[in-house]
Amino acid sequence: MLLVGKLHPLLVHFPIALVLVAAGAELAAMRTLRASWRAIAVFNLQAAAVMAVATVIAGSLLALAPFVDGTPSLTLHRWAGVAAAAATVGAAVASRKRHLETTRMLTVYRSALFGAAALMAIAGHLGAALVWGPDFLTR
Repeated sequence: MLLVGKLHPLLVHFPIALVLVAAGAELAAMRTLRASWRAIAVFNLQAAAVMAVATVIAGSLLALAPFVDGTPSLTLHRWAGVAAAAATVGAAVASRKRHLETTRMLTVYRSALFGAAALMAIAGHLGAALVWGPDFLTR
């Protein structure tokens, strides 16, 4: 179990990148109205959902390791990661082709996708602050 937890730092980069690429592709789809951009967004989003769940599992196991201190910052990062993964999975479910045929579901999908991207950025920032210190951006 500890080995899976130690994979968290490796795994975490995949859902972050995939969700951000999906959000960028969806913005391109909105701008150009080309279906190919939406296909790219959906593919990356669905891959991100799988990776986000794996990352949350690995991170939860890592947080239980004896060498990890359970600080409030860790708790905040953990729940931000869970929220980001949940939003990513929700967006992936909403991205199913038949769901995107109505304006309402398209709005739900886009809201979940862009919300997931924002939550992923927040969780990633909090994780970086845990590893590199709270002032890592200004050093």
